[in-house]
Formats: sequence, structure tokens, C-alpha cells
Amino acid sequence: MAANMFVVPQTKGTVLCFKCGILMAPNPANMCVTCLRSEVDITEAQLESKELLTYCVKRLETDLKKVRLVNAEFIWTEPHSKRIKVKLKVQKEVLNGAILEQSYVVEYVLQDHMCESCTRFQANPDQWVASVQLRQRVSHRRTFFYLEQLILKHDAAVHAIKIKQMDQGIDFFFANKSHASKFVEFLDKVAPTKRRESKQLVSHDPKNDSYNYKYTFSVEISPIFREDLICLPPRVAVSLGNLGPLVICTKYWRYSFKSLLGSRQLVEYDVFNVEVVSPEFNVGGSKYVMADVEVARVTDYGKLFYVRTHLGHILKPRDRALGYDLYGANNNDNELDKYQNLVIPEVILTKKSYEEKRQKKRGKPRPWKLKSLDMELDESKGRGYEEKMNSEYEEFLRDLEENPELRFNLSLYCNKDYQPSEMASVSDGDDVPSVPLEELLADLELSEEEDGDDSMKD
Repeated sequence: MAANMFVVPQTKGTVLCFKCGILMAPNPANMCVTCLRSEVDITEAQLESKELLTYCVKRLETDLKKVRLVNAEFIWTEPHSKRIKVKLKVQKEVLNGAILEQSYVVEYVLQDHMCESCTRFQANPDQWVASVQLRQRVSHRRTFFYLEQLILKHDAAVHAIKIKQMDQGIDFFFANKSHASKFVEFLDKVAPTKRRESKQLVSHDPKNDSYNYKYTFSVEISPIFREDLICLPPRVAVSLGNLGPLVICTKYWRYSFKSLLGSRQLVEYDVFNVEVVSPEFNVGGSKYVMADVEVARVTDYGKLFYVRTHLGHILKPRDRALGYDLYGANNNDNELDKYQNLVIPEVILTKKSYEEKRQKKRGKPRPWKLKSLDMELDESKGRGYEEKMNSEYEEFLRDLEENPELRFNLSLYCNKDYQPSEMASVSDGDDVPSVPLEELLADLELSEEEDGDDSMKD
């Protein structure tokens, strides 16, 4: 190639796998290699295929040593009969060089077999080999609501033989260690975790020197969730470019120290005045605008607070916002005490509040819904615990409506029981966030009683 020849640089584009959403090189199937392998098995032998015929004939290799195989072909059988019939035509030299040709039919019977682990599980469903104890040391379960949806979308717990709700977490039980290890690897990819593995000897056979163990993976999620107020340790603040030290978590936080205040300590404020002080800027894919706002607690107008916030792009006078009341809070935090002469703001706003407008829709069904894991619930906590769980789940659903980035990796389904009314369409003309219909998936439910042509009916 000539040295002065102009060469157009080539760029390789990437697309998202339509099933799991990871980046990949474009291909005709629009699926990554992992998802494609889960959908198609190229090693599977189809009925009446050359590969299956070859396999059947090889099973008769000993019997065919004394004769010459001339032809082999399938004879049709009922697909559900679990029978395969092969017609063989063979030749053999008999008396005085005469060649005798004869046909006969060989019938094969299909028998279902299970591996050793599945056989043990069928005999005793509670006989697990490995368990994953997933925990987060916080006072709410919002993290587990989010992880549950990720697990469902990726079928990460498809091999779990039992799932049990526990205090501050969930336990997953598996029939073999490899399935548990794969599940732990999935958790490492979707959440900041630290883990510890242990094993317990169940039995030992000295004759063949074999050991049976039960394995336990203890997985702990970082105790910081979205919207938590964090006081960064001095060393961490310096490593992040002198950030903070008071910051709001917008995604999962990978450091293991505790938050200063959590979302359960949020206070509702009325917004009286908003003055934008900066142009719009982008942080981590989200847009913000700095503004000076004048607010007061909804329950107490005796004191006005003048604070600077990053919510200038969505707040306007007469709105309501949720924030942390540092003016009236008693903070005993070791990391906060390390900062000398630190000026702490009286209020830190985290997000716009739609609680007053949601009161009009309380009790009404949503046009979308989520699926849930087949989980054994803890019914010993009482009614108060159940009400707390329902309240936290409602907060999680509201977070999904308000944050498109949070629901980007989740699967939301159309609610068949939702029936919009004309009165609702007139009264719902406010700015309460909702999930667009184009983001919803059809909820397909296949019944075992439907088969054949009935399953294809509309």
C-alpha cells in the first residue's frame, strides 16, 4: 500500500442485547452469545435426523459385525409414544456364495433419567447442598425489591430449589454448589457486595474416601442505598477530588461505611421561591441545575430555610420537596467529627415530592405491575411488620415511576386488571410521574392444560 494513500478509519458499533441488555457487537439474532446459547442448542439431535439415525445404528454395532448393513431408515411413530423404530436392511453370504438379504425392525424406548443431584432432590426436596445468605444491614428492604426484579429478568435463581425471606435478607437454596457459585457471581455484577464461603461436613465414606459437604455463601450488600446522606471519611473525600464531605447517594455505593441519614428520615418541605444560579449540567447521565430556594417544613412554618440545591430544573414555587433536616437533627457520627470548622447546611433537598398529588390516586390500581419470586415468607413477624413491608414496597414502586434510570434494567408488565375511566383521565392531568405504556411488556401466562391448537388461540 502506498505510504501517501488515504485510509478511512473504521469504527465498530455496539448494540444492546434485546434479552439481557448488555453491550455487544451487532449480529442477525440481536442477542449476546450467552443468551443465544440459552435459546438454541446446536448439539441437540432432532427426531428422524441423520445424527439420530447414526446414533441408533451405532448402538447395534456388536450385532452388525457378522452382517453387512445395506440400508437404514426411520419408521413413523407417534411423537408422544417415546418409541423410535428403525428399519434395517442387511446382507450376508450363506451357502455356496449365495447372498441373502433380509429386513427387520429395531424398536428403541426413550427413558427419562435425572442426574444424581436431581434424584436426591426428588427424594427429599429440602436436601440442599449449597445456600446463599444474602444480607443488607439496614432498616428497610428496598434494595431487595430491586434485586428481586433483576433476578427475575435474568432468571438468575432458576436453579434455586427454595427461596426463603429472612430478617434483613433472603436465603437461596441450591441442589449443587456450581449453581450457587454462579448465582453469587451474578450478585457481584449487579450490586456492591462482599462475600465469605464456608462448608460443613455432612457424611464421609471411608471405603471410597468420599466426602459430602454443605456449602454456605454469606453475601453482604453495602449498607448504603439511593438517596442516603453520606459523610465521606477524609481519606475517601480526598481520593474523590475533595468531594463533599456531605453527599447524596444517587446509585449503589461500594464503600462499606454507614450512611449519616437514610430515606426514612426524609422531611417534606414547601417551596416558596426558586432562583436558578447555574446552567444545566450532566452527572452520571442525569441532568441537574443549581438553584437557591426558600423552603419551610410542611408541619412548621415558624422558620424559613434558604438552601442551595441541585434540583433547580424540576422545582418551582408552590411545589413540595423531600430533604434531610440537619437543623433539627442530632448527628453523632465519627466521620463528621473528624472535620473541623465544617459548615453544615440546615437542609439538604433530595427530590421533588408528589405525596399531596398521589393522595388523589390512593387505592387505585396502576396500569403496570411487577412479578415476584416464589418465596417462602416469614409470617411470624405479625401484622405490623406486614404493613411496614407494604409501605416500603409502595415507596419502591413510586421510585420506579419517578426514576426512568432505575427501571431501565427491569421488566415491567401490563396490568390486565387496570381499567382506565373517563373521570380518571380528566382528573389525572397533573405532573405526577408515571411509566410510559411503550416501556411495558405483555404478561404472557401459559397454562399446562392448553396444548396443540388451543394454545395458539387469541
